[in-house]
Parts: sequence; C-alpha cells; structure tokens
Amino acid sequence: MPGGRLTQQERQQIALGLADGLAYAEIARRLDRPTSTVTREVMRNGGPTAYRADLAHRATERRAHRRRQTTSREARTPEQAHGRDAEAVREYEETFTTVMMASGMPTMMARVMACLTLTDSGSLTAAELAQRLQVSPASISKAIAYLDSQGMVRREQGERRRERYVVDDDVWYQSMIASARALARIVEIARQGVGVLGAGTPASSRLENVARFLDFVGESSIRAAEQAREILHTKPRTPTAEADDTAEPGTGPGTGPGTGPGTGPGTGPGTGPGTGRG
Repeated sequence: MPGGRLTQQERQQIALGLADGLAYAEIARRLDRPTSTVTREVMRNGGPTAYRADLAHRATERRAHRRRQTTSREARTPEQAHGRDAEAVREYEETFTTVMMASGMPTMMARVMACLTLTDSGSLTAAELAQRLQVSPASISKAIAYLDSQGMVRREQGERRRERYVVDDDVWYQSMIASARALARIVEIARQGVGVLGAGTPASSRLENVARFLDFVGESSIRAAEQAREILHTKPRTPTAEADDTAEPGTGPGTGPGTGPGTGPGTGPGTGPGTGRG
C-alpha cells in the first residue's frame, strides 16, 4: 500500500469515484490507499458533493507552503504526556476531526472539538488553541461560539481572567439533549403545518408523519441519554483491577478451596474453603 501524499492523478480518480457514487472504501481500494486517507482528503476539500481534484491539489500545496514558512512540526507539537507517540497522536487527531466533519460539523469547529477532546485536561485557552491548530484567534472565537451554542463546550474563567474552553464528561450528554430539543422544535413546526394545510390532505399527512417520527426519536434519545449518562462519569479501570477480574479461581492467595495442609473442613491451618494458599 503506497504512502506519502496523494498525487494529482489520485485526486482525479477520487473525484471520478465520487461522481460515480462509489463509497470511500471502494475508492481507497482502487487507489490502494487506506480508507481514512480518502475520507480525510474529501472532507478537507468540500465534502463528497463539492470535491474538485484541481482545487484540492492546490489547497494541499498551499498548506504545505504555509507549513514550511512556519516553525517546524516538532516545535508546534506539544510535548506528549504518558510516553505517547506525538506523530501517532497527531494522525489520530486528524482522523477524529475527519469523522466529526463527516457527521456534519464544520471543519474548524471539528478541529477545535478534537483538540479539546484529546487533551488530558479537557480545557484550553483561545491562545493555546490558536497555537496548536496554527489558526487565527478569530477562527477560534467563531468555532467556540458555534460549539457553545450546540452545548458541546462550556466556558470557565481561568487565571488572569482568561477564558478557558472546556469539554468535560457531561458535554456529550448535553449535546444529545440539545439535539433532542432541536427535533422538538421541528415537531412543533410540522404540527403547525398540519393545521395550515388542512387535516387529511396529502401534504398535512406527510407533515404529521414527520412529526410523529421525530417526536418518537427525540423522546427515545432523551430517555437513552438519561439512562446512559452515568457511563460518561465512569472512572477508567486500572490494569490491576482488570487483571483481578480476569484471574482464574484458585490462582491467587487464599483462593483455593481448602487445598492447604490439614484439608479437613476448617480443622487445620488454611483448611476452610478459600483459606489455604491456592
């Protein structure tokens, strides 16, 4: 499987594949490239309906030129904690961003969301975001305003009265609730249309079906989010705890059923069930 940057010819093949309605995986197979490479390429350059090979190639060249003019990648990449591979983290952040873009989130908003989500603290200032993403403060401000309106980040007052933008454990729950409320507004408008268009007419029946469907989906989403909310607050399990859960009975100290010396039930040292050394 070839590596390196996509060539202009490969981008033309991607454009042809999109025009033919091929899935990203099929286009990637024909190019002998990872599916993530094709997905990221398309979403970075207008999406499946607006992708153009020539524009995408020029945009890539401009980005490469800007990178050469700025500091080196090593200087831009923050030092990674816990012994993480900085390059692997950077590539994963791009993949995470691409997936969020594919779900409908605008590019800069997806980049900011990914950057916040993948920091251990879950919070950064506007200056830190701008430095990490190599974009202007205005771009960060616009992205934060959007994410805030969607309930996906919150603002906190940090040191020296600087705002910090936080994506915490509850953000995904709040986002689901915000989405359900948006559906509820559509349901309300659809049912208003039923009255305007006249009950029993084809158009009003269509709107009523839409309202019933979205009402069911919205209420189900809220119930599911409420039931699963505690999952977001579950602390990560330590390797030791996981090992204890997977250990076979009788393999740890005191776990064997009465296998120590003096094996009568409770008559000698380590003789009761579970009291001898396994």
